[in-house]
Amino acid sequence: MTTLTDLYPTRGTAEVAVPRQDPVVWGAPDTPGPLPETDLRTYERDGFLTVDQLISDDEVAVCRRELERLVGDPAVRADERSVVEPGTGEIRSVFEVHRLSPVFAQLVRDERVVGRARQILGSDVYVHQSRINVKPGFGASGFYWHSDFETWHAEDGLPGMRTVSVSIALTENHDTNGGLMIMPGSHRTFLGCAGATPRDNYKKSLQMQDAGTPSDEALTTMAAQFGIKLFTGRAGSATWFDCNCMHGSGDNITPFPRSNVFIVFNSVENTAVEPFAAPVRRPEYIGARDFTPVR
Repeated sequence: MTTLTDLYPTRGTAEVAVPRQDPVVWGAPDTPGPLPETDLRTYERDGFLTVDQLISDDEVAVCRRELERLVGDPAVRADERSVVEPGTGEIRSVFEVHRLSPVFAQLVRDERVVGRARQILGSDVYVHQSRINVKPGFGASGFYWHSDFETWHAEDGLPGMRTVSVSIALTENHDTNGGLMIMPGSHRTFLGCAGATPRDNYKKSLQMQDAGTPSDEALTTMAAQFGIKLFTGRAGSATWFDCNCMHGSGDNITPFPRSNVFIVFNSVENTAVEPFAAPVRRPEYIGARDFTPVR
């Protein structure tokens, strides 16, 4: 367990709400990068930012072929970095794709991607986590409401909220096929969840989250205060969102698949220490310990 001051206590005997202690946008208004100042202000206010077309149709096609190659590779399926649906055995996620695939490694280094992360976080960044998420039609399960930071703080040891995620759509996001939902403004309140973290919790939580799950009462209060935004858009669009946003997604029972590549950038000035509320670290393919800046 870490001996650093814990600004965001969680996994205790009771659920507790704590005001955010960190900035949302760390970079100065004149920090060079792809984002105009108006977008940075929107991100600071809402905790997220959408980009209608981050990558082109041709680039989407390349990424889609690479996703299909990875999902169809028996060696990838057998790798511990792959997570399967508990019911069907189909691949749900593949982690550390920027190390498994030169296509996704190049995407991580693309200035349209990493440049936005540097602007928001105000420093060089490294990849804390990367994965592809696959939601085929007819029954792919969703991700329950949660704050990523709550997990990354408790189980990976990220000290502060200086982390940003981008979800890049590789298929069209309809309002019916299990799209991302975020509570706008929820990033300004940290919800510390009740209940201890089981050892090797990730083996269960990556399929069905339990520890680190907010109560129905807390979610009802937050939804009444902040509302819920559902993200739709064509393939190639992207959603950038703060690590402390309360978010989730529903099951996909439509015939229309939903797949995305998900990249988490953390500031090199916010590197992971020992977990704040877990008996052991998660594996490095889930929570990186290589803090080399993206170049």
